[in-house]
Amino acid sequence: MVALHDWLEQHADTLDQEQHLADELMPALAAAGRFRVGVPLALGGDGGSVGDAICAIADVAEQSVTAAFVYWGQRTFIEYLLQSPNTALCQRLMPPLLDGRLAGATGLSNAMKFLSGMEPLQITAAADAEQGSWQLNGQLAWVTNLHPAHFVAAAAVAPTDGSAPIIVAFDSKAAGVQRSANLELIALCSSHTAAVKIEQVAVNADDVISADAPGWLPQVRPAFLGMQCGMSIGLARASLKVAATLAGTNRGQLSERIAEAQASLAQQVAALLEGVADGRFVRQAADLFRLRIALAESVQQALTLELQAKGGLAYLVGHQHGFGRRWRESAFIPVITPSLTQLQAALAQQAAARP
Repeated sequence: MVALHDWLEQHADTLDQEQHLADELMPALAAAGRFRVGVPLALGGDGGSVGDAICAIADVAEQSVTAAFVYWGQRTFIEYLLQSPNTALCQRLMPPLLDGRLAGATGLSNAMKFLSGMEPLQITAAADAEQGSWQLNGQLAWVTNLHPAHFVAAAAVAPTDGSAPIIVAFDSKAAGVQRSANLELIALCSSHTAAVKIEQVAVNADDVISADAPGWLPQVRPAFLGMQCGMSIGLARASLKVAATLAGTNRGQLSERIAEAQASLAQQVAALLEGVADGRFVRQAADLFRLRIALAESVQQALTLELQAKGGLAYLVGHQHGFGRRWRESAFIPVITPSLTQLQAALAQQAAARP
């Protein structure tokens, strides 16, 4: 981890604002063993739990949300395989995913919104009975960790015969998969974030992650959102650490507010890890939504405290020490799918449906 720490410390700003290190990021995370955290020993991992993966993503996010974003994408796809009944698919893809030879993309942001009634599925699947396969058509407008050399992505698809949606994995080398150029982002530029168009892409039973998307998605959602929250946790911690250091030297009146923010963040992290571990978020998704919103608010509070502790120096390039990058990174936290607006709408819908 020390080598990765040093590499991220040296390149965090470049990873945020430029694309030329994008191809090096995933191998750096893999070399440090990050993708093995929370993966069973029998599958080549380090053991542990999803909670360990959340903490590891948070640690990376303290230095670089770009790196944590890629980490989240890869590790979340790995989690889909761990929770899939298709053990053959898991065994086939796990080795190259763990060592960074293959990029894994979650591709299920659309599916998570579909699960909460926020939007329809964007990919259809026409069954080919003779071949025992499906032909996929559609697009995913925003997916991270789409390494141009080779990636595999998960997607929820709606069968054209009206049967229940399924979750499949499609390979970037399959005929009909068209990756766009990297999206022009204001931050997180080395995350290999792009769009994917899918035209007559063939997948078969070997590529099915789950044949029952409505039943499977609630089981995996706590890991999906929990690991996503790792980005907020790490970013908030980084800003509060800087704010505490500065407040201790020249703006002592902020110290109490910073300490309160740190204590609140610690409570949120504890609640998140506990809920993921005991399985309550499978049944009580609203509690997880509220925690995701609260952690995003903690990020904004942390950045504001860092800005206040830094004062006018925050606007001087030579005195940044990562503040400008963290400010840009923080703008991503409310809009990552599902966005805070979407989560708030889902909570309002649930409240209105109560008798």
